[in-house]
Amino acid sequence: MKKFDPEFSRQAVPMGNRNSFWKILSVMLGMTFFSASMLAGGELGLGLTFTQFMLIVLIGNFILGIYTGSLAFIAAKTGLSTHLLAKYAFGEKGSHLPSFLLGFTQVGWFGVGVAMFAIPVAKILGWNVYALIFLFGFAMTASALYGMKSLVVLGYIAVPAIAILGTYSMFHATEVIGGLQGLISYEPVTSISVAAALTICIRSFISAGSLTPDFTRFSKSPRQAVTATVIAFLLGNSLMFICGAFGATAYGLAEISEVLFLQGLVIPAIVVLGLNIWTTNDNALYASGLAFANITNMPKKLFVIINGLVGTLFAMWMYSNFVGFLNVLGAAIPSIGAIIIADYFFIRKRKYAEFEKMHFQKVNWIAMIAWVPELVWPNSHQGSVR
Repeated sequence: MKKFDPEFSRQAVPMGNRNSFWKILSVMLGMTFFSASMLAGGELGLGLTFTQFMLIVLIGNFILGIYTGSLAFIAAKTGLSTHLLAKYAFGEKGSHLPSFLLGFTQVGWFGVGVAMFAIPVAKILGWNVYALIFLFGFAMTASALYGMKSLVVLGYIAVPAIAILGTYSMFHATEVIGGLQGLISYEPVTSISVAAALTICIRSFISAGSLTPDFTRFSKSPRQAVTATVIAFLLGNSLMFICGAFGATAYGLAEISEVLFLQGLVIPAIVVLGLNIWTTNDNALYASGLAFANITNMPKKLFVIINGLVGTLFAMWMYSNFVGFLNVLGAAIPSIGAIIIADYFFIRKRKYAEFEKMHFQKVNWIAMIAWVPELVWPNSHQGSVR
């Protein structure tokens, strides 16, 4: 007898197992509430005027919203994850390469996230950083085993806490710099072009955005999926950028943990930053598990454990070395989502055959050839890619 898979790793999510709008919104906000976005916002805040910064954030997250919203629509319509959708665009075997790259980057970001939390906590409390990495890595992996249920619960807890602390920190920083007038009259201490700033804003999350279908396939309707996704990027991701920028403008520091510590928010910062990274890291493990399940046809939970172990063991190395590699690799990853969007809307005219009845070609060489230039000669830009 075939064992029931509550995460529907290798099939479409039935309508009877779809989630409410608020659950999907909770998960999507949990994914976009990420410390690296605050760091990117801090970097932009130091290099742009207030008007330039706000314009970049709105335009950048609007573009991200269109990209991820399109993927969310397809996922809710079909009930399929990114990796199963890739079978239509890239073929049965052709989908394995996109799945590997997407899964690999998420394992890397899990390790980066664990270290990103453990290092400041160890610094403040004087604890051993490697012990904290092991503790946090184990806890995050354990919660990720519960799949979407865990992501929903974490989102319900983390999203309000992060929003409250971030907003408080933002207003506190505004007072330090002299109120709204001080922000408007701020002169950047470094120079960054508008084009480069927009690139950083978009690329800061477009890689993880390509995995939007992994979560929005549980939506009851395409409208709910698109609405939750657009809100997550236009409001959620924008809030992270703004919090980071305001703190950097006031204190000259792009690292949000240092800003919060200077504001006397040591314990709240540790708790909320932990929740911030925890939600995104569990999303990363969930998505990476789906990726490797697609390649091997083995259970997703097995790869959640393996990927969590690998990410934890190599967390410090990934924190020191992995981001630069992701910046290069990240240029190829958004093309995966773009090809899926083009295949669904323009080539197949929104008419995908049912997944269970579909006979996929082994490799769609047209899609692979279209993707190869980005895969082989990715354009490297500054700014972290998530």
